[in-house]
Amino acid sequence: MDSGSWHLELPYDLWVTLPVSGARPSPRYKHAAAVFDQKLCIVGGSRNGRFLSDVQVFDLRSLAWSNLRLETELDADKTEDSGLLEVLPPMSDHCMVKWGTKLLILGGHSKKSSDSMIVRFIDLETNLCGVMETSGKVPVARGGHSVTLVGSRLIIFGGEDRSRKLLNDVHFLDLETMTWDAVEVTQTPPAPRYDHSAALHTNRYLLVFGGCSHSIFFNDLHVLDLQTNEWSQPEIKGDLVTGRAGHAGITIDENWYIVGGGDNNNGCQETIVLNMTKLAWSILTSVKGRNPLASEGLCVCSAIIEGEHHLVAFGGYNGKYNNEVFVMRLKPRDIPRPKIFQSPAAAAAAASVTAAYALAKSEKLDIPKTLSSKFAGIGNDLSEKDVRTDIDAIKEDKRVLELSLAEVRTENSRFREKIDEVNSTHSELSKELSSVQGQLVAERSRCFKLEAQIAELQKMLESLQTIENEVQILRRQKSAFEQEMERATSVQTQGSGGVWRWIAGGQ
Repeated sequence: MDSGSWHLELPYDLWVTLPVSGARPSPRYKHAAAVFDQKLCIVGGSRNGRFLSDVQVFDLRSLAWSNLRLETELDADKTEDSGLLEVLPPMSDHCMVKWGTKLLILGGHSKKSSDSMIVRFIDLETNLCGVMETSGKVPVARGGHSVTLVGSRLIIFGGEDRSRKLLNDVHFLDLETMTWDAVEVTQTPPAPRYDHSAALHTNRYLLVFGGCSHSIFFNDLHVLDLQTNEWSQPEIKGDLVTGRAGHAGITIDENWYIVGGGDNNNGCQETIVLNMTKLAWSILTSVKGRNPLASEGLCVCSAIIEGEHHLVAFGGYNGKYNNEVFVMRLKPRDIPRPKIFQSPAAAAAAASVTAAYALAKSEKLDIPKTLSSKFAGIGNDLSEKDVRTDIDAIKEDKRVLELSLAEVRTENSRFREKIDEVNSTHSELSKELSSVQGQLVAERSRCFKLEAQIAELQKMLESLQTIENEVQILRRQKSAFEQEMERATSVQTQGSGGVWRWIAGGQ
């Protein structure tokens, strides 16, 4: 593969392993990644229980890795007060976003964690790194959360804190003022989770997919309206997706691409796509076997190469830590036009109205010339008054059709209300089903405990039966002993009586 034109040799919508020249970074997972200037930047991660702090850069033009050496700007007073001896300590489960010429790193797990979330930065122009001062309602420190850029704000959702408590709170960070704020949401939020993914749609909706608790792997999709701060769980169409955590996601236009993830037993081999406008899942492609793309804790980014969108994936763990670079050349897709909800009757009425408008415009034209060819078979003796009468009739027909169209639109509105009501009922039933499933899981756990207790009681009963048998034997032995004692006593009594009689006779 030619390093200069390698992207032209790629097939569409298929993952391909890129050849790498030179040394590679160490395999890892739960790192963070971002693309800038056709370069993939990897920060931190974890391997064999050890946190990493290196910054590695993969050049998508030369297909070579390099180590980014950072310069640290330390303020001694702040360092001593906060107890942070390293500006970029070894970490994993953190998030990273590109903001201007900086990479912002938020949260993550580290051996020297803080009680509240820390925001670090890497300046891509100067290679300077440091800690950014923030104010306001700073969220608790966490890892496995999601961070989404919305204009000049970051949205943080969920994660797991230092005590392994699962979270489902929402916070905003204003990047212009570096001020935190907690979001008061309404309706039912997603269950607390970590290692999920989040995406932004039309700069208004935050979508949250998957993740896990300490026992459940989710495949649900939740939507937060950023204007009303209201959570909802819409009905999803398309292919059925399995529960997963530790996956990676990236949005391009209206499509949300999800790669990898798993449930601690099996990795997810399919790359799935959510059309965020239609809310429909589809499977784009799949890999086979223990492929590094079917891993937990991998990363995926998007890059534009020669005007074409590409997905770039790195790292992950599927029983083995990985450090390969994969790329997918995305097939160009047409940008869909908005669709108007309308019945066939409404469409027919609209077409009729359009035709009527077209005819009505004819009164602005040269009527004799326009109508001469149309009425040539009848004759050329039609008066202008007759033509205007016909046009008035057409206008009346147009008015009637407009009224019909208004009625059809009203009917459509009623249909929409009914559909919304059905969707709401379905959503409530889904939530109830989820609750019942959770109760069943709890009942199963309780049944398992009861079965274990019953088994222990049975063992105790068996031991009691053995003890009872021993008691019966002892009772029989006691009875036999008492009988022997009675016989011995009787013999002794008889012997004593003969002596006393002999003494009495002698006197």
